[in-house]
Amino acid sequence: MKDPLIIFDTTLRDGEQSPGASMTKEEKLRIARQLERMRVDVIEAGFAAASPGDFEAVRAVAEAIKESTVCSLARANAADIERAAEAIRPAKRQRIHTFIATSPIHMEKKLRMTPDEVVAQAVEAVRLARRFTDDVEFSAEDAGRSELDFLCRIFEAVIEAGATTLNVPDTVGYTLPHEYAEKIRRLIERVPNSDKVIWSVHCHNDLGLAVANSLAAVLAGARQVECTINGLGERAGNAALEEIVMAVRTRQDAFPCDTRIDTTQIVPTSKLVSTITGFPVQPNKAIVGANAFAHESGIHQDGVLKHRETYEIMRAEDVGWTANKIVLGKHSGRRAFRARLEELGIEIGSEEQLNQAFARFKELADKKHEIFDEDLFALMAEEPAPSEAERIRLVSAVIHSETGEAPHAKLTLAIDGKEYVIESDGSGPVDAAFKAIEALVHSGAELVLYSVNAITQGTDAQGEVTVRLSKGGRIVNGLGADTDIIVASIKAYLNALNKLSHDAVRINPQL
Repeated sequence: MKDPLIIFDTTLRDGEQSPGASMTKEEKLRIARQLERMRVDVIEAGFAAASPGDFEAVRAVAEAIKESTVCSLARANAADIERAAEAIRPAKRQRIHTFIATSPIHMEKKLRMTPDEVVAQAVEAVRLARRFTDDVEFSAEDAGRSELDFLCRIFEAVIEAGATTLNVPDTVGYTLPHEYAEKIRRLIERVPNSDKVIWSVHCHNDLGLAVANSLAAVLAGARQVECTINGLGERAGNAALEEIVMAVRTRQDAFPCDTRIDTTQIVPTSKLVSTITGFPVQPNKAIVGANAFAHESGIHQDGVLKHRETYEIMRAEDVGWTANKIVLGKHSGRRAFRARLEELGIEIGSEEQLNQAFARFKELADKKHEIFDEDLFALMAEEPAPSEAERIRLVSAVIHSETGEAPHAKLTLAIDGKEYVIESDGSGPVDAAFKAIEALVHSGAELVLYSVNAITQGTDAQGEVTVRLSKGGRIVNGLGADTDIIVASIKAYLNALNKLSHDAVRINPQL
């Protein structure tokens, strides 16, 4: 029997720490349900003590998820642990994940604590967490740069206090695969009762080694990997779940373990996370990139046609790519539309939401002949979350752009049900449209990202636009999709404004 390799997904917690990747509670719920559908073992739903919003999101995930373990992060203090316990209480399977830094630089410069104080606080935290749940994980933050003797000491102490999973994170992505594997191997050998716990790894990608380090650690005895969809995460990101899972699955000759992941859900999950966060997947990204199973070289094409395994070590359909991507057209009915959404893992909350989505689908089908899966993901991403009041929406747009003339935008916007007409020039048509919007709403938000991505091939392809706005320390992503790039841009900008607080929309009294 192969050992089980536990997949601990932290997209909703560490992934959200990627600048601009913040998600609403409803968006987190959509991702959590898809992670459960993919059979992820542990979902780290957030950091409950970080904010009331984080607490509510963790609570909502705990109430919705039935099969996966729901986890909340907590610093090694009573307030954080009690808050985490309260947030995950509704979950059928609960875990508290508590941590404290263990490297000399962190203990001295950040914590300003002695090693003895750090050990005492870690033990106290684990004991408190065990009062709420039998599933307690302890992380030694910056373990990659921590002294081995001290790690052995603190891990022995927290095992005795009741920790069931020990995490050895490479927090700053500093270690090399052979170094990291050796550290894991020696910890398992030296720590008393090491066989009574699950050893876990959490690697960051600062040197591009997160996946390599994680896999090296698994070969050295780790049996839980902490990772994120698309490698999303702070700074350069985390180990990519899809790469970990498929490396282990593909190389069963080398790994003494395997995951329970339903790999056919990998691509749909990747697309969902990319759409919600506004972080597009690069075409040459392993497993989930658009070119991951494409063959341009004539030699490669010839080999694949003769025998697939000459140049492909995995089957595209095994990770969720579909051979026939054209799924619907303007003559498709409501039942077929709903069935395809369900196949893609896109949930519809109510009949009213389905009717609204189907109306948008019919509108799109009138614009382009063939509707692809990617179009459906973009279409559903436009739907505002139920709790978000769509205060401002586009009614119509007239854009004028001519060589030698300043581009001009004339927009009709509805705010709280009342229509306003505004006009503005700009250095380009998108700039003119955004300036027209700001002339009306005076949001004061800073545009920190404008990104355009073609959803499918062809001149009638939808353009997917991501707009990132920053105001008062808060960063939000707005998404918009349309066959007209200017309209998609306007939709994205308005989507971002609707996610900001109500005071982001202050109507110009002169209009």
